[in-house]
Amino acid sequence: MSAQLNDLSNSKSDVANWITPTWRAYLALTKPRIIELLLVTTIPTMFLAASGFPSWSLVCWTLLGGTLAAGGANVLNCYLDRDIDAMMHRTANRPSATGQISGSKTILFGLVLSVMSVSVLALTVNILSAALAAFAIAFYVVGYTMLLKRRTSQNIVWGGAAGCMPVLIGWGAVTNSLTWTPVILFLIVFFWTPPHYWPLSLRYKEEYSAAGVPMLPVTDTPLQVANQIIAYSWIMVATTLVLIPVAGMNWLYSGIAIASGALFIYEAYALRSRVRKNLDDINPMRLFHWSISYLSLIFLVIGIDPFL
Repeated sequence: MSAQLNDLSNSKSDVANWITPTWRAYLALTKPRIIELLLVTTIPTMFLAASGFPSWSLVCWTLLGGTLAAGGANVLNCYLDRDIDAMMHRTANRPSATGQISGSKTILFGLVLSVMSVSVLALTVNILSAALAAFAIAFYVVGYTMLLKRRTSQNIVWGGAAGCMPVLIGWGAVTNSLTWTPVILFLIVFFWTPPHYWPLSLRYKEEYSAAGVPMLPVTDTPLQVANQIIAYSWIMVATTLVLIPVAGMNWLYSGIAIASGALFIYEAYALRSRVRKNLDDINPMRLFHWSISYLSLIFLVIGIDPFL
């Protein structure tokens, strides 16, 4: 009897050990941290579009549709990049790269999430937001992952456009239209993407090189990369200031945009200074981490602005 109980206990343990990693593996394919950052831009955009609080049901449905869209695109990206992910230490543990989840199951999961996202938005929000989500998925999977990523050092510049779509989806969800304001918001994220991602690429330059991915730090010198980061940083900060007259932003946004933008540019020049000094550790992750805080801060005050 004791042996039977032990066998039953071990059997339940085996089932639990199988279910938990599988659930976590499917979740890992969606790249939750990237989704979090995308949603950070969606909610404030909806507040700005509504000039206050939009319907909470609208916010919830939009976030659900946006989460499913980003998750679906990320899952399909994992399938297409499984070969190079397996060659890079940073991504080697992704379930698609290890084979923990088969290719057919990965594709099916990605397609189901993508179809669900478009359906949710079309049925609960509006056709415009659904169409924008469908475009974002297609552009990220086909435009970036399949056509750009392995062919040009400017891959993240143009491929990053998919990551800008949540602001258009959020605005379109509230107003069922697009104006110059969401276009400026789109451009803020667009010009933010290179100085956000290239420091990460500098950190993992050797891994990208070994995987045959022509990220800018692989094809250009660190000094050239640093100069590109500075150029995009200036354009990005200038774009945040353009939003002030276009959207009639208040004093809080204006002050934060100027102060945080100045700090971003300072960090970009500081990175170039470390590169010029040929330091063993140029610490590119310092700018990478600040860039996440910067975008979150900018969109936080965008969301607060309608209430001032």
